[in-house]
Amino acid sequence: MSRFHVAVAQVRAAASTSEAIETVAEFARGARERDADLVVFPEALLGGYPRGAMFGAVVGDRSRVGRDEFLAYSRNAVCVPGPEVDALAAIAAEWGLHLVVGLIERAETTLYCASVTIDDAGRLVGKRRKLMPTGAERLIWGEGDGSTLVVTETRLGRLATAICWENLMPALRLNFYAQGVDIWCAPTADARDVHVATMRHIAVEGRCFVLCANQFARASDLSPEFATAFDDPEAIACRGGSVIVDPFGEILAGPLYDEAGLLVAEVDLDQVVRGRYDFDAAGHYSRPDIFRLSVDRTPRSAVVWREDAAAPESADLAPGESPADPLPAAPPAGS
Repeated sequence: MSRFHVAVAQVRAAASTSEAIETVAEFARGARERDADLVVFPEALLGGYPRGAMFGAVVGDRSRVGRDEFLAYSRNAVCVPGPEVDALAAIAAEWGLHLVVGLIERAETTLYCASVTIDDAGRLVGKRRKLMPTGAERLIWGEGDGSTLVVTETRLGRLATAICWENLMPALRLNFYAQGVDIWCAPTADARDVHVATMRHIAVEGRCFVLCANQFARASDLSPEFATAFDDPEAIACRGGSVIVDPFGEILAGPLYDEAGLLVAEVDLDQVVRGRYDFDAAGHYSRPDIFRLSVDRTPRSAVVWREDAAAPESADLAPGESPADPLPAAPPAGS
């Protein structure tokens, strides 16, 4: 299908994971009523984005209270796959929608900022882990490896997901351009005006549709289980800025500020091909004789188990791997 409708859900920040799932269900119903086939939800919708929280950390010390706050925060995280993802899958199947949902993933005792892609049959077809948490996010979230840097094939086209400031990483963008992304999904927590400019730049650079989803939040929406930097409960903690952009950088819907809401726009994937007629960042405009990008998509783990201490036989080696290379890592917990 070339023409269809897509949506971006700028939702009010949820107080709990169960409330976040209810919000997804509400916006999914609204999107289907407006004939959308795909809905993108914000970064860390399930599990929560702890804006303004400090978790008792200063250089050289972490407080007991901060550890208790992290414990409370981690209890809202979800496993992938897991019951909360199953609930999202049921919503997608009920309304016949593709969903891209930002969440906090718990793998053993490490948290990751992640997203899942679920198709309209309710199948989990994609997962991303944010490669580089930004600033103080590094106190609470681990770094994703390259194994999730994969475009998801769907009946709507190729979907890529870049979370928040991953959109500022040129190498990550080129990785997805080279996989022929049609629709760039950008769950975010960045409400600055310049982030809209970034979304428009990616649309033009990648010659793809860009769907950016952020939350709207007041200080009173943030979890009471951890202290924040906000004194006024009515203060706007995140003003939103969700937007939909076409492959030529033209804004189709939004940006939406200072309220929750659903943005819907019709897309025509033939515009992707029309756009790449004169600019294809990973194709005819790439100059691989001068520039080359190498992407390591190997799953990484802190521990590699081997059943036999003997060196692996040549027949067991991956292409290009020598006997001196380390064995492949065990799959990350929760993946």
